Amino acid sequence: MHQYIERLSNTVMTEELFGDRIVRFLYSRAREKAPFLFRLATSARMSSLLGLYHFDLALGPRLRGNSRFLARCGVDLDECVAPRAHFTTPRKIFERQIRYWECRPMPQSDTAVVSPADARMALGGLAPDSPLFLKDKFFNYQELLGAERHHWLDTFNHGDYAVFRLTPDKYHYNHTPVSGRVVDHYSLGGVYHSCNPGAVVEVVTPYSKNKRVVTIIDTDVAGGTGVGHVAMVEVVAMMIGDIVQCYSDTGYDHPLRIRPGMFLRKGQPKSLYRPGSSTDILFFEKDRIRFAGDLLEKGRRTDVHSRFSLGFGRPLVEVEVQARSLIAMAKNQEPIGSPSLDGRGLGGG
Repeated sequence: MHQYIERLSNTVMTEELFGDRIVRFLYSRAREKAPFLFRLATSARMSSLLGLYHFDLALGPRLRGNSRFLARCGVDLDECVAPRAHFTTPRKIFERQIRYWECRPMPQSDTAVVSPADARMALGGLAPDSPLFLKDKFFNYQELLGAERHHWLDTFNHGDYAVFRLTPDKYHYNHTPVSGRVVDHYSLGGVYHSCNPGAVVEVVTPYSKNKRVVTIIDTDVAGGTGVGHVAMVEVVAMMIGDIVQCYSDTGYDHPLRIRPGMFLRKGQPKSLYRPGSSTDILFFEKDRIRFAGDLLEKGRRTDVHSRFSLGFGRPLVEVEVQARSLIAMAKNQEPIGSPSLDGRGLGGG
């Protein structure tokens, strides 16, 4: 069992883990007794075949026309840009576009940092004296950003980070968490480990072993959020087909590939994960941001059955957040608590 907290209602939820039986077999038995099978399962080709089975075949009959299944997964087709009649295949559902400008409101403050996705979020820190300190759990820091990019390793050393786990049923567009200018953008090769919490606990630092795309944004520019450099790492996972870079300034119109020199506006669509589970990781410079108080409080709760808490030996609870919702503010701003229900307020102190 794995539980998380739904942010606005403060409700403890039990997650229905897609493909959990297969993942448990691969990561508890095959990894030790059949390493060839394990390597095959985490390869790009097998990941694509597993995605085809789970999302185009096994889930297909349950998704098409099954409003109860969609509701249980939190899929609301009424918030989509396209009409309901458009969603004739599971793939169209997984790659859906929503009216985010209406149904994912964003804080008005220029110095707010927002969630890049509809996801389950966990907080961590790289500094040993930080209450959020987590070393070599989700990832190996040097490996994740790439050893050849040593200047960025220095930039974010001892800073804080946030991990956003997108489950297969989620809206799979990523949005820019800050406003600023792209100063670096690169891809790193790797395998396709599962993002299932059980697999993350079993395999040390899986996210830094997976294929990933890194975007470095300078927010200390005219029109920027003013929180220093921010690294956004988009990580593929088992049953993910691709990460498509498709930044749009308005709606989903005229999508562009990310490149250095581009100015990205906060809250706009940046990329799309093709069907499957996946993960975003944000890195912040030391002493430049302050996470929302409600996220810190919920993440330390001990009454939630989290596989991360059990596996890492300390309270670590995920909080479900919506894309473009408030997650942090610039450090020199007033402390923040919970966001208001409309997503625009900054909460209490």
